[in-house]
Amino acid sequence: MKLQSLLPQAIVCLNLTLLPNLSAEVNKTEKIAPDTYFHEGDLGRKGHCNNGWIVFNDYVLVIDGNFPSGAKEVIPKIRAITDKPIRFAFNTHHHGDHAYGNKVWAENGAVAVAHEGALAEMRHYETGLFGTKPGRWEEAAASRPDVAASKLHPPSLLFRQELIFDDGTHRVELLHFGVAHTKGDGWAWMPKERILFTGDACVNGPYNYVGDGSVKDWIETLEAVKKLKPRLICPGHGPTGGPEVLEQQQRYFRVLSGEVKKLVDARKTPSEVKSAVEAIKIIVRKDDTIARYLGGMFESQVEKIYVEMGGKPFEKAAAIADKHWKQAKAR
Repeated sequence: MKLQSLLPQAIVCLNLTLLPNLSAEVNKTEKIAPDTYFHEGDLGRKGHCNNGWIVFNDYVLVIDGNFPSGAKEVIPKIRAITDKPIRFAFNTHHHGDHAYGNKVWAENGAVAVAHEGALAEMRHYETGLFGTKPGRWEEAAASRPDVAASKLHPPSLLFRQELIFDDGTHRVELLHFGVAHTKGDGWAWMPKERILFTGDACVNGPYNYVGDGSVKDWIETLEAVKKLKPRLICPGHGPTGGPEVLEQQQRYFRVLSGEVKKLVDARKTPSEVKSAVEAIKIIVRKDDTIARYLGGMFESQVEKIYVEMGGKPFEKAAAIADKHWKQAKAR
């Protein structure tokens, strides 16, 4: 599959009864704790991811690089809150909507930070910028003027398991728990506030692209992350929510995996599994806790799980997922 898919579909929000004042609006800055902010990006029209930022005593740490246009949209909002220098921009993973804006942050004084796996994935997929054939960057630049006018700026401050920012007032731990959405997912954890910024390893809506990770590992990684016992989840896409968002993200993949396993155990062929996609969708739709994750990438999600269980890829399934990505990135 090519590129992460960011479907511009309506968000079916959680019932945030435990957090009634934290239903973020697109393009609105929300103060979620002292000196801590969440900004839900305009995914539908611009392909932007969510951002967060923490104002330390001497500097600002930003969560996610966004696309260049997303970075330029968020920076004035940070400046309206504080004049402290923006020193670090954390890429939760290597995908374009979370890292292609790094040059904009660098021009504003920030160092791009990521798990070392994010840089490895960038070298693998953004190949044209590392001396081989054109890669995802070139493909994005063909339809996004903001990318075409910029240049890929890889993260240069890397960590393997954790990197900690602590000024005595605020503490942010950048953590890696294993493979999920990608092989280089990083999480930003604020232990005092019990706030977790997840990147696309946990989303709140129909935004699960599975092409660069492992659903099996993803489920296990989420189990490890749940042990943090967060109070507030700030996802890579979609509105904030309580700890149930982690649980429901995990449940969604568990339900899909369970249904696909039934077909694998019955020795169904790729075409038969593909034909069963709509039936599986009906099962998921009946579960109100996970129905909001249904979207245009559903068939490719079923295919991915089927392949992980030893099956063969569906015919044309990758092309369908790629179509959705091209529609989103052209916005």
